[in-house]
Amino acid sequence: MAVLCSKCGADVPAGAQFCAACGAAVVPGAPPPSSTTGSGFTPVNVPSQPISTPQPPLGPTAGTQPLPGYTPVQPPPPPPSGYAQPVATAPVIAAGYTPPPPPPTGAFAQPAAARPGGGGSALKIILIIVAILIGLGILGAGAVGFMVWRVAHAIHVGSHGGQITLNTPEGSVTTSKANDFSADELGTDIYPGAKSTSGGMRMALPSGSIVSAVFVTPDSKDQVLSFYKSKFGSDASVFDNTNSAMISLKKGAHENIMVSISARPSENDGQTKISIVHTRNKGAS
Repeated sequence: MAVLCSKCGADVPAGAQFCAACGAAVVPGAPPPSSTTGSGFTPVNVPSQPISTPQPPLGPTAGTQPLPGYTPVQPPPPPPSGYAQPVATAPVIAAGYTPPPPPPTGAFAQPAAARPGGGGSALKIILIIVAILIGLGILGAGAVGFMVWRVAHAIHVGSHGGQITLNTPEGSVTTSKANDFSADELGTDIYPGAKSTSGGMRMALPSGSIVSAVFVTPDSKDQVLSFYKSKFGSDASVFDNTNSAMISLKKGAHENIMVSISARPSENDGQTKISIVHTRNKGAS
């Protein structure tokens, strides 16, 4: 009769000492392997949970004796007969009492007692500043008026025949418009054929004199410039541009002559304009 291998469960012929399937030794009378053999399953022993027993109540129950030293809690005694529970009443306010004002809410407000007369002091300061400014303005206006009065009494203006005379403490200033000038007044010769036009003036100053004259000519700018170059010589300073030129000559330390030449088609009816300024200071020969 075949038996089962105790290791793999295969049939082992009777009398065989080893299993043909797995080679395990056959133990006679060994129980066959269980269904979990070879499956890799290992049973886990789950410890049993102790059974909790109910705790006895802390206080004594009916039919039991209290523990030694136990003192039962006594309820409060009932109020005596006729006792009434007091009712909360509002405090009594004495006659004439004024409650303090409530504290300010929101932004912090300084107590009124900490700022007495603050607005009045600021107003006084402003009024003082305004008074000072007004006083300074009055003083300034008075000073200006005094200066004007002094100038008005120191300068005398007279007009006669187109001539204006201004008398000052330093001397007199005389100006007059004129169209007739001599070469001596201008310090140089007048360009040949040039005609005198408006803009000329004679001025006598305490420090010297200024004579200016304006002329026009149909000749070109270059022709006029060449003429005055020949008159002034190599000591003259010359500035020449496309439509204008200027030549000046200094005679000694107290006399200067300057000639300006302008030739623009849109001005002076297309003619060349000549402006001569002769300046003399005191001490000129």
